[in-house]
Amino acid sequence: MTANPPEHTGRRDLDPHLARYAARTAGMTASEIRALFAVASRPEVVSLAGGMPNLAALPLDSLSSQVGEIIAEDGLFALQYGSAQGVPVLREQICEVMAMEGINAHSDDVVVTVGSQMGLDMVTRLFCDPGDVVLAEGPSYVGALGSFAAYQAKVVHVVMDDQGLVPEALREALAAAQRAGQRVKFLYTIPNFHNPAGVTLAVERRAEILAICRAHGVLVVEDNPYGLLGFDGQTYPALRSLDPDNVVYLGSFSKTFASGLRVGWVLAPHAVREKLVLAAESATLCPPSLNQMIVSRYLATHDWKGQIKTFRENYRERRDAMLSALEQHLPSGCSWTNPDGGFYVWVTVPEGVDTKAMLPRAVTARVAYASGTGFYADGFGSRQMRLSYCYPTPERIKEGVRRLAAVLESEMDLVRTFGNVSMRAIPGPETPSPDTA
Repeated sequence: MTANPPEHTGRRDLDPHLARYAARTAGMTASEIRALFAVASRPEVVSLAGGMPNLAALPLDSLSSQVGEIIAEDGLFALQYGSAQGVPVLREQICEVMAMEGINAHSDDVVVTVGSQMGLDMVTRLFCDPGDVVLAEGPSYVGALGSFAAYQAKVVHVVMDDQGLVPEALREALAAAQRAGQRVKFLYTIPNFHNPAGVTLAVERRAEILAICRAHGVLVVEDNPYGLLGFDGQTYPALRSLDPDNVVYLGSFSKTFASGLRVGWVLAPHAVREKLVLAAESATLCPPSLNQMIVSRYLATHDWKGQIKTFRENYRERRDAMLSALEQHLPSGCSWTNPDGGFYVWVTVPEGVDTKAMLPRAVTARVAYASGTGFYADGFGSRQMRLSYCYPTPERIKEGVRRLAAVLESEMDLVRTFGNVSMRAIPGPETPSPDTA
């Protein structure tokens, strides 16, 4: 039986395939700021928007030689199809990386993915039916919200403060879902150096949050791409280390090595691992062996812990430049988080200013940021913005904040003169892109 072709009405349809799409594509909303970032990528614009790692400190000469050696020595393996679960030696090395955060894992329970975004997509596909509830911090990572929307899951945001996810708010969200007869499938959380909020879940809250989820029969999905990038060198105990049987852990080499290789992983309870491998086979057949072997060779032959220390120092310098510039230039009434690791500062602007409406004017003033609404599934965030300090130089960061402050001052003058100029909130997440990663 075939689908009926769309009727011809005599007018030219912008998308002649519209009637054929699956219902779940309704949640795939293109980012409204994508066109602006095409302009923001120009060299005269200071972009404080994208979360691109700064790779300038990588030993590129050594890496290029090693890639050639891999091809020469193991090219027949590196360029061939591989296992859907990933190269065994890399999975063993991943266990060594996770041990730095207290995780005791076996390589059999690791599934290598094409970036941790693929892992998040597979976990959502395995657990969520349309209408199921996913709990997530408010705000939350835009890529996660896109995956949840694609599988027609309902996102309920849970309040955070400067110490991360609030346990009592989690209890209230679970109780409200139970009263409404909703099925909560998992809590999605970024406990360390949160994207976009920049805060870290307090150690004393971690066991309590895990106990709450276990008592309600709710899985925990821990997304931890920044965990080794604490500016004081401290690593926090992973949630997975505290409750291995009820936590699915997502990891990535994008922030601690090279984002372009797209190598991440999922560490899952053993039974879940089996289904993840099947999901990986249906999605990509297998992750690229060459990319995995590059990462594996890097881990085996380079001082990767020393390299992470260099990254931390670079990002700490940029964080300090960002915080200093915010303190110096932003107008009264603004507030922001003080991250002790990672890539981001979360800024709240005065009442009446809409950061989404302001963004085109900021780009005109040659500065860009990520507006807060993209990090909520329900249209909130109009008074927030995410500023990323990982990629620009400290000098560019300071200049970008100076330009942003001037735009904010003008916007506040408009509010004082004409009242609230906020745009109408449009619920629903935006499709992620490298600009909002």
